[in-house]
Amino acid sequence: MTQDELKTLVGQAALKYVVPGEIVGVGTGSTVNKFIEALAGMKDRVPGAVSSSNASTERLRAIGIRVFDANEVGELAVYIDGADEIDGRGHMVKGGGAALTREKIVAAQSRRFVCIADDSKRVEVLGRFPLPVEVIPMATQRIVRQFAKMGGTAKVRLKDGQPLVTDNGQHILDVTGLQIREPLAFESDVNQWPGVVTVGVFAHQKAQVCLLATAGGVQTLEF
Repeated sequence: MTQDELKTLVGQAALKYVVPGEIVGVGTGSTVNKFIEALAGMKDRVPGAVSSSNASTERLRAIGIRVFDANEVGELAVYIDGADEIDGRGHMVKGGGAALTREKIVAAQSRRFVCIADDSKRVEVLGRFPLPVEVIPMATQRIVRQFAKMGGTAKVRLKDGQPLVTDNGQHILDVTGLQIREPLAFESDVNQWPGVVTVGVFAHQKAQVCLLATAGGVQTLEF
């Protein structure tokens, strides 16, 4: 199966975790786009969604699903999102789509995080994928130097030759050269650095379930 077919497979499998009659949390990215396509088939049973990005909001509205601001609703039953990496404990690296801050907010608002991914995203130790970190621009170079002290190389993410601007009006650093063996401690530490908006390690908001698309079908991992 192609990677696109695998994404379609897990996007459809995630539907069973959507609670009819309850607002659903929806993430961002190419795998989530497949979930949104599948969600169109049960939109009459879903009163709406809370979205983690402008891009997902547009897709949800296009299929007729109402999108609520996170402040308009209470706790969500489930948040469904992809990952750039996931380890054997449900800890993830996220932010390849530059929506990590809003993703972490919606994840924290949800009782259950269901990660949908293909098996190329499974890792033993986080850090193979460049770690996204959303930062306030005036702090960029100081944060680059702090990662250098840890052995990491941080570069500003560009779009059309200019620093990418997130939905929150900030920039993204992508950090290579790290092995994140203690994700909880790492996330807590980096989040305290002045100028860091959000680090793309999701350990405090880890997945409870991962639907992993493999050549043999969808594998369900529970953490």
